[in-house]
Amino acid sequence: MATWHRLGSRDELLARVPFAIKIDRHRIAVFLYNGRLTAISDICNHKGGPLSEGRLNGEYVTCPWHGWEYSVATGKGPAGYDEEQVPAYALEERTNGVYVQIPPIAPRKLVKHKPSHLLEEHPKAPDAPCRVLGISTTAMDDANPRFSTSDALLEHAMARASELRTDTQLIKLRTLKFRQCEGNYSKASHACTWPCAITERDPEDQLTAVYEGLVHWADVVLISTPIRWGNASSLYYKMTERLNCVQNQITIHNRVLIRSKVAAFIITGGQDNIQALAGSMMTFWSELGFVFPPFPFIAHSRGWDAEDMENNVRQVKASDALREASRELLERAVDFWSVMDKSRTILEKPMERAGRKANPLEPAAELANGAN
Repeated sequence: MATWHRLGSRDELLARVPFAIKIDRHRIAVFLYNGRLTAISDICNHKGGPLSEGRLNGEYVTCPWHGWEYSVATGKGPAGYDEEQVPAYALEERTNGVYVQIPPIAPRKLVKHKPSHLLEEHPKAPDAPCRVLGISTTAMDDANPRFSTSDALLEHAMARASELRTDTQLIKLRTLKFRQCEGNYSKASHACTWPCAITERDPEDQLTAVYEGLVHWADVVLISTPIRWGNASSLYYKMTERLNCVQNQITIHNRVLIRSKVAAFIITGGQDNIQALAGSMMTFWSELGFVFPPFPFIAHSRGWDAEDMENNVRQVKASDALREASRELLERAVDFWSVMDKSRTILEKPMERAGRKANPLEPAAELANGAN
């Protein structure tokens, strides 16, 4: 049964538009278009963004979260997307005010859109070998290559991974074209989504390999970076900003995407600040869900005043100790993952009998209590 609800006088509404109001379970956005007050749902079909806070361009409002558009008159999408519809509400101007009718005169119509990128799950058999993902973050013009100390040590570590018969994959960020984070979490906590909204809608964005590698593929991740003004490379930070969509799932939905995965780091450069940078990296990757082996990073620096980078390169090229250190770092990471993997297998059996899903990170005593 339709009911009418008074919103206020026309002058009161004109002083507020655009605005949103909640009536019963309906969240309604009110706009002014061609001198006429209109009302559509305030909830974007895509991820629930507030349309009343969007940008108006003629008849269409753009969702402030991810850019979807709707007519403020009909609730429909623009030409080519007009099968999409948010609810539209009837407004009636009477002598004593403006009224809105509940329920809407046009219902919601959601067209299931296929994302530009589909992240593959990459399932792994229980007896499959460890998967090692290397990520190089050094920036370089590949048309005019130079020797990268962090790249070189990462390659030695990945060679050791191959010798251990692990599955390996190497990603060089400089070969990927991907956009900066748009900061959707700054608009609203739920606007930062998994998969990343950029990945969903931009077929040109190439960060898919990183998302798949970290979340769905790797068991061990080895990240290498040069030191730039006491910090990691700019490409490293460009990547980590886009990984906010992984961490945000924990914050907003208590959904942990990364479990029982090991991370380790290679840090090199002509400047110092190694320990502070390593601490920063460990903090970030632990916030995503990664754990670390004993002695989780190796590093090389000749100090703050060592500006003769050609000598830094020469020293890394000649150092058997650094090459061996990179190989040992990889071994520690794989060994640490193997211990966790075996522990998880042992602990999951009694948990399955008890009908409770095991968390491999829970203390053994708590698991034993839960199984009794």
